[in-house]
Amino acid sequence: MFRLFNREPVPRPGMQLGDYPERRVPEINWLERSVAQLAGVMAARSGSQKHRMRRFTRRVNKAGKCLPELSERELKSRISDIRQRLRRDGLTDKHNVDAFALVREVSHRVLGKRHYDVQVMGGWAMVQGTLAEMETGEGKTLTATLPACTAALAGIPVHVITVNDYLVGRDAANMKPVYDFLGLKVGSIVEGMDENKRRAAYAADITYCTNKQLAFDYLRDRIVLRKAPGRLTLQMEKLYQDTARLDLLLMRGLCFAIVDEVDSALIDEAGTPLIISGQGDTSDELSGAYVQAMELAERLVENRDFIIHTRERRIQLTPHGRDWLVDQARRLRGQWTLKTRREELITQALAALHLFRRDREYLVRDNSVQIIDDFTGRIMADRKWERGLHQMIEVKEGCEISSPNEALARITYQRFFKRYLHLAGMTGTASEAAGELSAVYGLKVIKIPPRVPSRLAAHPDRIYATAEAKWNAVVERVRALNQQGRPILVGSRSVDDSERVSAMLTEGNLPHLVLNARQDRGEAFLVECAGQSGCITVATNMAGRGTDIPLGEGVAEAGGLHVIAVERNEARRIDRQLFGRSARQGAPGSYESILSLEDEIIARFFPRYLRALVVVGARGAAPLSRWRIRLLIALCQFRSERAARFQRRELERMDEQLGRLLAFTGQPE
Repeated sequence: MFRLFNREPVPRPGMQLGDYPERRVPEINWLERSVAQLAGVMAARSGSQKHRMRRFTRRVNKAGKCLPELSERELKSRISDIRQRLRRDGLTDKHNVDAFALVREVSHRVLGKRHYDVQVMGGWAMVQGTLAEMETGEGKTLTATLPACTAALAGIPVHVITVNDYLVGRDAANMKPVYDFLGLKVGSIVEGMDENKRRAAYAADITYCTNKQLAFDYLRDRIVLRKAPGRLTLQMEKLYQDTARLDLLLMRGLCFAIVDEVDSALIDEAGTPLIISGQGDTSDELSGAYVQAMELAERLVENRDFIIHTRERRIQLTPHGRDWLVDQARRLRGQWTLKTRREELITQALAALHLFRRDREYLVRDNSVQIIDDFTGRIMADRKWERGLHQMIEVKEGCEISSPNEALARITYQRFFKRYLHLAGMTGTASEAAGELSAVYGLKVIKIPPRVPSRLAAHPDRIYATAEAKWNAVVERVRALNQQGRPILVGSRSVDDSERVSAMLTEGNLPHLVLNARQDRGEAFLVECAGQSGCITVATNMAGRGTDIPLGEGVAEAGGLHVIAVERNEARRIDRQLFGRSARQGAPGSYESILSLEDEIIARFFPRYLRALVVVGARGAAPLSRWRIRLLIALCQFRSERAARFQRRELERMDEQLGRLLAFTGQPE
């Protein structure tokens, strides 16, 4: 048993099944949730922990003064000593100071990178079980080694969780020399790994993985342990069975998690439940029903037979549409005779036709429909939409109809991450979501001061009445900046938009690189080139969070990397991440937004009765005044964030209700 940040050992009731530690989290009522939300907002603004944080950093500096004089043998002896003390006493404040100083010295010797004081502060915040908000470019990857190594030296399995496979591989490889010197094993989990390789990676002291891979592996373990009555039975299985369930587990429990880009994993991606499915019905009758539904949906007329609720992305049949569907059901028979079933089929078919667009929400590759993650811009090859929606889109695109899946296990990020015995994280954009992070996950936000003042320059946003005027303005702006020799990153939200910009740049004789879900090969090379003088890179959100674009020779003198957003995201935090690719670690840089009134977020969330006021002055290609732009964008993003927050809360309520209904069976997964 281990201790967490100078507390008594975690009590046995909080650990499920003994050999698979995790926390049992009690439900909280609305009052407790409101108090936690308010406390989170106040903690993010107060800076009450600054004194403790700075005092800890001074102690680390003092403890590390003598370490550069030690030989490699003497340093490894110190490492062995701190390992024994951490395993004996747990993560006490004194031992943490010594461990941080040792990790800092090792990093300096093997990587040539010595942790700055602000990175020590960030590491301290995570050891305390809080969220460190550090400016983009402050070196969060290196910061994570401080708490990760300290916990691993104490014998605690550590999961370092980031947003995509590219960052998993990059961070694990870059930090491996530090772990090797400390005698720690590091593993990584990426898409496509088999069970044996996953099991070996989780057996390492420190495991790098994405939140999706981790949550799905946890669900697979829950399926294995679903009928396990207790630890004694599991241990006895190993005595009389060749293959016991304990040997089939992938993970070693939920002990210590460090979540990089924590607001992306715990907020942006928390609106969708994670479901492990098995192959369902593949009958010709069901496939025929999908084809019939699509044929019927194509005959329905908007505002007469159905209404599209754009903001909620929802389809609603009108009374006229329902009556027409009843008439059609009389001749179709089969599944169409059931009211609920036929309305679900036709609604999903309408959603596939009108709400889900090729090269925005999905790609068609190798005669199959593949989902694009809206927040990362990456393909989710093993994911499917549920309740027949995926099959409807396959019919729409003329692909082979795949079999629908039946849910075997499900969980939400809200329920999953709360089960860690120790949860911490870091990001550059957490203040806007501080209340929700506190209320849902119990994570308080601590703002870490920047190492050097930011040199990021903000250019005025421009917005045009039409998309055509916007795209022309983007090309002209890229041309002007390219003539100055500056590297340019054009950030778009969809594959479709990135390829449209690419086509216009090609037509304008502007050589460039493209990074999106369709053209994702050579990502590391593209990122490396994006900061070179005169380089133009067009990218989706794949070039957003966690991407460090090094500047080439002479680029800083020319003004650094310039970022152009051609559409605002649904949350201000995501925009800040894109703009944060520029002006990193004290380098110069700038950003701007070039938008249109036809952009998706404005069409969905800006009230129609106010749009006429904004359009005045935006005839043709004339840009709107600055105050109107600020008002327009702020209102749209506020309404968008509120709708997303409501969706996440509804999902959490449904999850809690499901848990209560299935409580008599044990875990609700």
